[in-house]
Amino acid sequence: MKKQYFLLATFFYAIAIFYLAATTPISPHEAKILYASQDIVSAFMKLGKSFIPGFFGLRVFFILFGFVSILFFYEFSRRYFSKREDAYLSTFIFMLLPGIVTGSTLVNVAIIVLPLVLLFVLLYEKNHLVLLPFIMLALFFVHEASIIFFIAVLIYGVIHKDTKLSISSGAFLIAFIYLAKGIEIGGRPSGHFAEIFGLYAAVFSPLVFLYFFYTMYRILLRENKTLLWYISFTALAFSLILSIRQRVSITDFAPYVMIAIPLMLDLYNRSVRVRLPEFQKRYNLGFKVVMSSLVLSVFIIFLYQAMFYVVKDPKTYFSNSIYRPYFLAKELKAKGIDCKDTSNERERYQLQYYNILPCTK
Repeated sequence: MKKQYFLLATFFYAIAIFYLAATTPISPHEAKILYASQDIVSAFMKLGKSFIPGFFGLRVFFILFGFVSILFFYEFSRRYFSKREDAYLSTFIFMLLPGIVTGSTLVNVAIIVLPLVLLFVLLYEKNHLVLLPFIMLALFFVHEASIIFFIAVLIYGVIHKDTKLSISSGAFLIAFIYLAKGIEIGGRPSGHFAEIFGLYAAVFSPLVFLYFFYTMYRILLRENKTLLWYISFTALAFSLILSIRQRVSITDFAPYVMIAIPLMLDLYNRSVRVRLPEFQKRYNLGFKVVMSSLVLSVFIIFLYQAMFYVVKDPKTYFSNSIYRPYFLAKELKAKGIDCKDTSNERERYQLQYYNILPCTK
C-alpha cells in the first residue's frame, strides 16, 4: 500500500471515528460504567465529560487510546516488515477491524489495554526492557483478564529461556492467584462454543477471522513462534476452552488477538511471493475477497445510524438498545416530563444521562 493512499485513508478514517463518537447516543454498557462503576474506565469517562460536553466528551480519551494503538501498531509493523508498503497495509487492515472501530468510538476497557500490549511487544522486540515491568504492572491493575497475557509471556519466557521475562510474568501470575483476581471460571457445558466464533467474526469480520484462525494453526504446526504469536494464540485457546462451559466476554480477549495482523499478512506474503506471477492469481483474488468483506463490515458500522432510521421495525435492529432511550428521553422532554420508571437497570442509567430520573412514589 502506497504512503499517499494510507494517509488519505487515515484522514477519512479519523473523520468517521470523530463523527461516530460525537453522534452515537450512550450505550447501555457505557451508561452502567458511568454511573455504577468506579474503575479506570469510568474515571476516564467522567474526566472527559468534565472537559467536553456531550457524547464526544465521554469517549474522547478512548478515541485517543485508539489512535495511540494505531501508532504503536505501525511502529511494530515497521520492524516486522522489510517493505514500508507492507507496514502501511498491515496498519490499514488493523485500523479497519470492526473491533478497533467500535472500540475507539464506544467506551470499553479493551482499547486501554491494547496500546499497553502493543507497547510491551514493541519494546521487547527493540530489546528496551527497562519499561516492561511498569507496563506489566499497569496491565495487572487495569485489566483482570490480563492473566491471559501473563500466562502467554511466561510460556514464551520458559520455552525461549528468557529468565527475566519468566520471573516477572510468573510473579504477576502468583499475585493474580493470591488476590483471587482474573477471569471467573465456572458453569457447565452450555453451548457457548459456537457463540465465541460469532463474537470473533464481529471483531475481525468473518473472512478475516477465518484467516486469523488458519494463521494461528499454521504457525502452531510449522512456523517460527514469536512473542506476538504466543500472546494471540494463548488468548484464542483460552477463550475457546472457556466458552465450552460459560459465556465469554470478548473484551477480555480482543486486545490480545487483534494484534496478530502482522502474522497474517506475513504468512500471506510468503505464500504469494514464492510463486510465479501466473500462480499468484488465486491468492490475489482471495486477498481481494477478504479485504472487500472487511471494508463492507466497516461501512456497515459507519452507516448504521442511517440504517436505524430506514429499518421498518427498529425493535429488531441491533442498536435499538442505544437509540430507544435516546428518542424516549427526547419525547418525554418535549411533553414536559422529567421522570420515567423502568425495570431495565441499564436503560435507567441511560435515561439518567439524559436527565430523566426515576419517578418518586
